[in-house]
Formats: sequence, structure tokens, C-alpha cells
Amino acid sequence: MFITQTPFVVRYAETDQMGVVHHSNYPVWFEAGRTDFIRKMGLPYSKIEEDGAMLPLLELKCSFKGFARYEDEIIVKTSIKDYTGTRLMFHYEVCKAGSDKPITEGETVHCWTDSSLKPVNIKKFRPEIFDLIEKAYQSRH
Repeated sequence: MFITQTPFVVRYAETDQMGVVHHSNYPVWFEAGRTDFIRKMGLPYSKIEEDGAMLPLLELKCSFKGFARYEDEIIVKTSIKDYTGTRLMFHYEVCKAGSDKPITEGETVHCWTDSSLKPVNIKKFRPEIFDLIEKAYQSRH
């Protein structure tokens, strides 16, 4: 199964008055995990954009099951949940280091576009990108 693990240490600025990570940080962490996943898949996201493809966000889901505090070491685990030629769905689990029990789970859904944000089928537009996605997804089943 192709799952990346992106480590973080919770910074003070990411916590709220209660001393826990504020909910607004999780989408930022998801983005960092997704960027790391795409790079480890074999093609940096910056190169994808250079080649004229974009991956704007359509949906974001987040479910909180626990919490993290300042200086906690966390891991964002990222994988592909589903894909088509026009859409890509990622799954995220945020865990404290040393634990497999997620404190947060989430999903993002993205659509493929060209640089003018016109929807495209990535399988036809950039088949090499589609092949990398397919390879990463197939390695998890």
C-alpha cells in the first residue's frame, strides 16, 4: 500500500486558547501531506503545474477523534482513496508519533484542470501523470 508519512512538530502558533491544535491547521497539514505524497509518487507538484496541469480543491472533509498539543510530534499519513481521469480523492490520517490511532481523519477531492482552470481528463492531457496515480493506487490493493 502506497502511503506517505509526513512528520510535523506542533508549533505554538498552531494552538488555541485551550492549548490544543486549532481546527484550521488540519487542512494545511493535509496539503503538506498531499504535496509530499505527490513528490514521493515520482513527480513534484511544481513540475505538474509547470506542465500546465492544476489540481484545485472541490471538497474537504475532516473528522476529529482526538487532539494534539504544542510540541506534540505528529504524522500525516496520506493515500489515494479513489481516482478517475478527471478527479482525484486523497485520504488523510493524522496520528501522534508512536500511535496508529488517528486523532483526525480527512479527505479532499480535487479536479484536474489546465492552467486556465478548464477541466481536463488527465489521462488524455498528461498520461504520464495518470500512470503515476494509477501505479500508486494499485500498489495499495
